[in-house]
Parts: sequence; structure tokens; C-alpha cells
Amino acid sequence: MANDTLIKMSNVSKHYLKGKTEVPVYEDINLSIPEGAFVAIMGPSGCGKTTLLNLIGGLDHCSSGTIEVGGQAISALSDSRLAAWRARHVGIVFQFYNLMPVLTAARNIELPLLLTKLSKQERAAHVQTVLKVVGLEDRADHYPNELSGGQEQRVAIARAIVSDPTMLLADEPTGDLDKTTAKEIMQLLQELNQRFGKTIIMVTHDHHAAEFATHMIDLEEADMTNCHLIETQAA
Repeated sequence: MANDTLIKMSNVSKHYLKGKTEVPVYEDINLSIPEGAFVAIMGPSGCGKTTLLNLIGGLDHCSSGTIEVGGQAISALSDSRLAAWRARHVGIVFQFYNLMPVLTAARNIELPLLLTKLSKQERAAHVQTVLKVVGLEDRADHYPNELSGGQEQRVAIARAIVSDPTMLLADEPTGDLDKTTAKEIMQLLQELNQRFGKTIIMVTHDHHAAEFATHMIDLEEADMTNCHLIETQAA
């Protein structure tokens, strides 16, 4: 695993407006995440887990401070440049899959590639490659309602990695799955991290899921002005 810093947050604060009242979520976060890490963000409901994930992935703007990914200050990018940056560097896995019901598994996976300059044949080759990685080569032409929950999540993971993003963000990826299927999904994410070197940032409330990560951030225990990763022994 590489030790180079991929993600660096410096004195980052995030506030929301609730009516006319400014509500602080974070104040002066300092956090560094190395390239190739598999990070589990944990903590009680409402503590800001998803907000932290969204800040890291450029899905939300910080109120102040600097967020750098791969040396790029994403906190300084305009909305249009940030959208282009996300398309190239960020893959996202949601709890409820977010698949298009009218599209087959293969077509769902292909969606991010429609924003690229790849030809139809090149897109098809990329889709076949990731279908093999997630073990769904025989489900390419199936629609979401013809798949199990675990298979749908595998399609969602394939869609997230098909453009070979710099990092993978996962928001409660096992939250809608039974225990056995959740373990299979976590083993797949672990393989993407260990075999393919993907940096993964995952929000979870499940301690069993967190055991597959190489590092953990416990927002209940963390001093957010000096938010060190806790290195763990992955399952």
C-alpha cells in the first residue's frame, strides 16, 4: 500500500443555514488519508458521517479551509470544474443502489462512460471487464428487478469503478442487505482495495463492515481539529 497522501483537509469548517440560524457541523478539521487506504467512517446518527464523505468527494462545499485530492485543491474549483473533476476521479456506491430500472445491468454500468470520448466498442469492453470483476458476467442483460439485492449492489459497484476513478465513496453500502450478502459485498470492496489498489472511503454504522477497512475514523471519539486515522487490522 502506498503511503503518499491522497486526501488532505486543512482547517476545514462546514456550516449549514437552518432558517436564519447558522448550524456548525465541523470546525477546523485537519485530516490526511493515504493513497490506497480503505477508510471506514463511523459514529452515531447525525454526527456528520455523510457530510464528511461528501466534502471529500466534492459533492458538497466546505464553508472555509482547503480540501486537496491528489494535490488538486478541489475546494477552490468552480461548480462546473468540480463536476468535471468528480466525473474523472470519484466513483459512488449508494445504500439503495440507485440503478435505472429501465436499463439492463450492462447499460446501468455504462452510464458514466457516456460522459467520456470512448467509442461504443470501447465502452462495451470496459463494461465486460468490470462485470467480470464483480462476478456478474452472466447477468449483463438482466434488469434490476430480475436481480437480488446483492447483485444490484454489485452492479452499482461496477458502475462506480467502470471509469477507473481515483477513489471510491461508499455510503452505507451494506445497509439494505442481509448479513451473508453484506459480507460478500465487503469482501468485494476489500478485493478492489487490496488487488486493484483502490482508495475507498466508506460510511457505515456496521462494525462487521468496518472490520474490512484498513483505517477508521470514529466521529464519536475523534478530536475533529486533529482527526487522525486509526489504523486497523483488516478482516
